Amino acid sequence: MEEIAIYVLVTAIICLGAGIFIGRMLLQKVYQQQEEEVREKAALIIREAEATSENIKKDKILEAKEKYLHLKTEFEKEVNRKKNVLSTNENKLKQREQQLKQQLEKVSRKESDLDKLKADLDEQTELARRRRDEAEKLKEQQISILEKVANLTAEDARNQLVETLKDEARTKASSHIKDIIEEAKMSATKEAKKVVLETIQRTATEHAIENCVSVFNIESDDIKGKIIGREGRNIRALEASTGVEIIVDDTPEAIIISGFDPVRREIARLSLHRLVTDGRIHPARIEEVVAKTTKNIEDEIVEIGERTVIDLGIHGVHPELIKMVGRMRFRSSYGQNLLQHSREVAKLCATLAAELGLNAKLAKRAGLLHDIGKVWPEEPELPHAILGMQLAEKYKEHPEVVNAIGAHHDEIEMTSLISPIIQACDAISGSRPGARREVMESYIQRLKDLEALALNFDGVNKCYAIQAGRELRIMVDAESVSDERAGLLSFEISQKIEKDMQYPGQIKVTVIREMRSVAYAK
Repeated sequence: MEEIAIYVLVTAIICLGAGIFIGRMLLQKVYQQQEEEVREKAALIIREAEATSENIKKDKILEAKEKYLHLKTEFEKEVNRKKNVLSTNENKLKQREQQLKQQLEKVSRKESDLDKLKADLDEQTELARRRRDEAEKLKEQQISILEKVANLTAEDARNQLVETLKDEARTKASSHIKDIIEEAKMSATKEAKKVVLETIQRTATEHAIENCVSVFNIESDDIKGKIIGREGRNIRALEASTGVEIIVDDTPEAIIISGFDPVRREIARLSLHRLVTDGRIHPARIEEVVAKTTKNIEDEIVEIGERTVIDLGIHGVHPELIKMVGRMRFRSSYGQNLLQHSREVAKLCATLAAELGLNAKLAKRAGLLHDIGKVWPEEPELPHAILGMQLAEKYKEHPEVVNAIGAHHDEIEMTSLISPIIQACDAISGSRPGARREVMESYIQRLKDLEALALNFDGVNKCYAIQAGRELRIMVDAESVSDERAGLLSFEISQKIEKDMQYPGQIKVTVIREMRSVAYAK
């Protein structure tokens, strides 16, 4: 039994050792397989990394090459541009150099010509000097002979001759001046009337042109033919649509629009502008454009009226009166824009009414509407103040406003304290407020200059400008100024005034010479 036990133990030990050995071998083989797999995976990862890095390297190299090519292209372009600029500048410099050479050649030729002229001039100058010397010698010889014959020196003879001629000239001039003055007095009234009539005609013409004519400027005279149209049909259609006269004459680059109504003239001017800008000019198009322009002008008139009453702070004005206020923009009165004049009167009225403790809002309202009758389109046979009063009454204006409008030219009796304010402010605006001080200063300065001018003459003791500068009265010294000299002195002073001064009308120059003898009884 013991032997069997030992055998079994030995067998077990041997089996255990064999199992350990076999297990170790199997484990080693497993470890080798895992190691080989890890090495293969590592090799695969390395190969993939190398392939990726190679791709990235190739991409970066391509990107660098592209950037290099781009920079190279830009650099070449910049170099070419600079070469072109340098080439252009070089060509310009060559041209400039050529021009300078040509100019230098011209200057050289001119210098040579000038040298020749200078030489010729020197020769002529020398010849003239010789002739002058010979003439002086001959003159001295003749003067010497005359002095021996006349028993007088040349200077004494010259002085005597000059004094004789002076006295004779003064006497003749004084007599001639008196004759001219007498003749001028005879024809003065006739000439004055003629001058006044011509002035009135000239002023009236300018006023009519300013208020009845507009000028439409064009770029070239070729457009005139399009505006006239075949056989004049375009211009006739335009005149029929706008109610104005279109004058196409020889005036360069201008067309005259004539009409008494400024709104119609403005419609015609804007319509012409649109037609010329568009280029399509025919009767149907003309009627369409005129209709659109008329609508735009009407809208603009309403907008101007609304903006005016808003600026002045006037509320509750009837739409028809607002439209008439807008029409004032296209009307002038005695050289003043009617809307500007009415705005000015409104502000003045508000200020005066506030100072007097009256209703400033009503005064401002009446000042704005006082000339509303001038823009009534139907033009009835009524004074504009009465017509404006009727319109204000029709559109429910305040009775004080109605009375102020109707009475600002004394057509009706004033029943409100606002009425004389409107009348006064209308006169202030019409006389250009603010200008009177400058006019007075210039007027006083003109009178002072007039008196100072006369006092500069010899023999004048006192001088007074009278009759608002229309007459200059001069007192002279009787001992130093004779009667003949007094007449000549008035003429000389009048000529000096005409030459050195500016003045309206004419100035009468009166020289007074009197002899005073004084004695004292003791």
